[in-house]
Amino acid sequence: MTLPGQVTGLMLAATLFAAAPALAQTNDPSLTPQQLDCLNRTTAATSVDCLQPGAGPTPGGPADGSGIPPRAVGLPELLVDLFPNPGDFPGVASGGQAAVPVPTPNPLRDPAAASPDPSGGGTQAGGTPTPPPPDVPPPGAAIIAPPRAIAGAFVPDEVLVTVDGGAPVAQAVAAAYGLEIRSQRLSALLGTSLVRYGIPDGRPVGTVLAQLAGDGRTTTREPNHIYELQQAAAVPNFAFQRIALDEAAANGENVSVAVIDTAIDDTHPALKGVVAGSFDAMPGVTVTARDHATSVAGLIAGTGPFKGMAPGSKIFHARAFEGGKSNMEIILNALDWAAEQNVQIVNMSFVGPKNALLEQASRGARARGMILVAAAGNNGPGAPYGYPAAYKGVIAVTATDAKDALMKQANRGPYVYISAPGVDLMAPVGGGTDLVTGTSFAAAVVSGAIANLLHNEPGRSADSIEKALAATATDLGDKGRDTDFGFGLINTKAAEAARE
Repeated sequence: MTLPGQVTGLMLAATLFAAAPALAQTNDPSLTPQQLDCLNRTTAATSVDCLQPGAGPTPGGPADGSGIPPRAVGLPELLVDLFPNPGDFPGVASGGQAAVPVPTPNPLRDPAAASPDPSGGGTQAGGTPTPPPPDVPPPGAAIIAPPRAIAGAFVPDEVLVTVDGGAPVAQAVAAAYGLEIRSQRLSALLGTSLVRYGIPDGRPVGTVLAQLAGDGRTTTREPNHIYELQQAAAVPNFAFQRIALDEAAANGENVSVAVIDTAIDDTHPALKGVVAGSFDAMPGVTVTARDHATSVAGLIAGTGPFKGMAPGSKIFHARAFEGGKSNMEIILNALDWAAEQNVQIVNMSFVGPKNALLEQASRGARARGMILVAAAGNNGPGAPYGYPAAYKGVIAVTATDAKDALMKQANRGPYVYISAPGVDLMAPVGGGTDLVTGTSFAAAVVSGAIANLLHNEPGRSADSIEKALAATATDLGDKGRDTDFGFGLINTKAAEAARE
């Protein structure tokens, strides 16, 4: 299935994230601490050897000690069916890319770029930089750690930081490190202030993260990672039969499900009266496509001419993607909104890099009793783990076809929890229905199945449902839980009976 306005959507997504040239992210983040040390100890004639593949970290070891599997590289591309020519995402840097450095002033090292306050040094009339007096400390702090290696694509001139102390402290941190505050809000799920700092002077994100690492006023420091929807566009809906859900009895009344996705076509006949609340986490960005969210919401709660897995359930829709992409700050904003609506289930049909803020928000949501369902990813057997699916407490869903065979493009890994139909499913799209394929839609099927369980037993906990899904799944592939199918194909009827 080809989504309308794909080219325009990608251009708009590029405009959203291209706040600074990607060339500013070319130098320090791409070097490992071993390479940096090697370069410092060699001459100009031999230092090029430090950049050879053999000079990197030990094969099979993590790049930054974060626990990311060895294959954690740049953000995986969407399948060709969704974006015929994915190419590079303008304005987005990737952990594995390198280019010619852009010479930009650094206020932490170049007195000419420091504060214009005469007491803090500056530039003489002839352009000669003057250092600050000895008794006046320079702005910011020296780098206290090697520039951080970053896995996955990210906004090249921004960092996300949680700050204790509110606006005054956020301003003080900005002044100390030559940053600018682009947005700031109190996050309900993170339990603290989330600040999106801009890097106006072209310093690499890895360098700024290293500078902030020793500042006790900050608690978490992360890149503004990029995430992408998981659709592989390709019979009547066979999902009811495969997941042991009686279509005639399917019911999600009094259950609320948050869908964090693209814009939605809430005028579609299948979604009439289904959307109970909406939130635009990226206002000012033109809407170019609505099909993905329309399909996901329809598979969960569709009614009328198209029946979803849990008709009667209410959708709380957060628009957080355009052109198939979003970033960490936008997604966190959407998650906080969903938490404020007291939804019971959150459907996250997207994948991106590991990010500590997303992990913290996922823990916060689960602590509130919210059930988190996420797509495992469509990037193939050799792809890195997909997040948020790979976080503990998130139900990672992979996709199977009408014969219970695994979708060949599906991610693999020990984080895969459950399987559900996601290949050639009939789903609502703009102007009617179409066949859709991807772990996005398998996740929607699982969200709908869980809504049935909550309808039948409203007080059921997230832990109870998660354990029931694992214990009652129809085993596929290797005996027991495996890296392809997880615990196996979801069995809604059996999971309903498996009550504590």
